[in-house]
Amino acid sequence: MNASSSQSNIIELLHRMHDAEASDLHLVPGYRPMYRVHGDLRPAGETILAPGSALEAVRAVSTSETADRLGKTNDLDFALSLPGPSGVSRFRVNVFASRGDFGVCFRAIPERIPALGELGFPIELAEKITRLNNGLVLVTGITGSGKTTTLAALIQMINARGGSRIITIEEPIEYIYPQTEGSVVTQREVGADIASFFDGLRYGLRQDPDVLLVGEIRDRETAQLALSAAETGHLIFATMHTTDAKGAVTRLVDLFPPEQHDDIRTQLSMSLGYVVAQHLLQTGTGGRRVLAMEVMYANFSVRSAIRQWKIKNIESAIQSGRKDGMFTLDADLRRLVTANQLPIEVARTFAKDPEEFGA
Repeated sequence: MNASSSQSNIIELLHRMHDAEASDLHLVPGYRPMYRVHGDLRPAGETILAPGSALEAVRAVSTSETADRLGKTNDLDFALSLPGPSGVSRFRVNVFASRGDFGVCFRAIPERIPALGELGFPIELAEKITRLNNGLVLVTGITGSGKTTTLAALIQMINARGGSRIITIEEPIEYIYPQTEGSVVTQREVGADIASFFDGLRYGLRQDPDVLLVGEIRDRETAQLALSAAETGHLIFATMHTTDAKGAVTRLVDLFPPEQHDDIRTQLSMSLGYVVAQHLLQTGTGGRRVLAMEVMYANFSVRSAIRQWKIKNIESAIQSGRKDGMFTLDADLRRLVTANQLPIEVARTFAKDPEEFGA
């Protein structure tokens, strides 16, 4: 297959994603191209992909700078902009090595940043989070739970309000923030503009920021710098891969060696603002998904539990912290079931205490 043919084929598959309501396109040698539509995999074509064809296809639509990086590392993330009949479409692209070849996953990025109400995110909670003057806000969840979209909507809320210097460090840049009166946003991409999340955060603190978004906290150095920045008057947003709020607390502390745990727990107890743990759940109705959440606010009880490392007390503090805007995942699942937005069978599957939803 020549370069022109590869380019036309991949462009057609990417343009068809919108009409197919597909969130992802998978190109894996030995398989047909596949779309993910409302959580399910569906064929996007009939031709089995030959060895090397996935890498050839992504190279055909990449910039020369990105094309030079393809095949030289086992994993590569970048953003792709593709002009089309209805405007520019954007995708997050992951290229990965497997058994001597490469596969590709394209994730479609919506044309605009969704409003929080569209996502099912409580507006009152969003107001409280975005009005913080400083502190660390963690949005957690498994891959595909909507963390990036939630963070983009929260940052856009601050951006639209005006008066903030906002710096984001992302891998890759997905949503593009519009220019608004009174705010200034700088978006930096790991691998293209900056070497790492740690470097982006380190240098970003020298650029007079009010708000910093760190795409992911995944190492000790970034975690330490995020905690310190949150203590010194900055509002820090970040993601982690945990399924609940207390898991985010233990995961962050576990990034450090045991001899530092006491100091880190104390620092975290003072700098933490909110933890929002997200789940996107299938409703069984036309492939629609709804957002279920657990929310922890660092009130006195939560800070005390972190400082004394009484993890079980965190769950109790969330359950009794309704007046502070906290709620457990099970409480939110009950809300969705009562509102007929989620089948009870699905709620039972994801609940921490399935017995609350019947046998």
